[in-house]
Amino acid sequence: MQVSSVISVSSPAPNLDANLAVALDALLAEQSVTRAAARLRTSPAAMSRTLARLRRVLQDPLLVRAGQAMVPTPRAEELRDEAAAVVRRLEALLTPSGGVDPAALRRTFTVQAADLVGAALTPGLLGLARRRAPGVSLRVLAEEWEAGPALREGRIDLEIGAIDHVDPETRVEELVTLRMAAGVRAGHPLAEGTLTAAGLAAAEHVAVSRRGRFTGPLDTALAAQGLSRQVGAVLPGHLAAMALAAVGDVVCLVPTALPGEPPSPLSDAAHAMGLRLLDIPLPLPPVTIGMAWHPRHTADGAHQWLRAAVRHVLRPPRPE
Repeated sequence: MQVSSVISVSSPAPNLDANLAVALDALLAEQSVTRAAARLRTSPAAMSRTLARLRRVLQDPLLVRAGQAMVPTPRAEELRDEAAAVVRRLEALLTPSGGVDPAALRRTFTVQAADLVGAALTPGLLGLARRRAPGVSLRVLAEEWEAGPALREGRIDLEIGAIDHVDPETRVEELVTLRMAAGVRAGHPLAEGTLTAAGLAAAEHVAVSRRGRFTGPLDTALAAQGLSRQVGAVLPGHLAAMALAAVGDVVCLVPTALPGEPPSPLSDAAHAMGLRLLDIPLPLPPVTIGMAWHPRHTADGAHQWLRAAVRHVLRPPRPE
């Protein structure tokens, strides 16, 4: 058998037109060209042309004259219920989603976040899920992947944190802007009196850097005052740095709310460890926490619920 001979006798795919199904449903339901035209908001002439096309496609008259009325043929009678069902399915397919019922969600969301963000986010998200979406579970991953490809490939649903590296298509929403405070244990010498730049520089520090860097914005601000600090250790996460500060005489940096703003859950871990948060008398840049996602999830109802839940947890409402 030659391939060319098989191809030559194959039939071309039919030219499917969903509008024909809609017109067929209207004609068989109304059994009138005029009424079907009014139902579909078109002209009787246009509907007559569509009926002629349907007759050619189906090779059946479908509707025939019987006195002043038109009556369906046996073939039309067979098609009536099926045409109506097809139109209902088309309407359901092409109708925008009416949202999602959180109680009916069955989904595991994967979020990439730094340890402190994950610790601040997880209790609130789990609480919301228990109350409103019990079928939702949460997987929090460390910042181990480059977020753009991970979002694009569907390995993560959201990146949450200081979003500073995004692909052009990535959607980003800012959640909250914070400032850095100096975290020390209750009996630390800096906890007495007003913190000064010189006092802060003289203390031993623990720095946080996934890349092992000893310097950051605080060093730049101190250098502008002719000061420098001693960093005794660099740790990859804020929680480990705060744990070290809670039992020793080292200073760690802790994000906290701007003056006049509601308390941030990103400070909860520091308070739970008994740290005191001291205002830093230097012009440090603010820290903006946001969330990033791939645009294919923008209209997804389940993902919309997730984003709303993250906003609720990380962007506390102002007290009235």
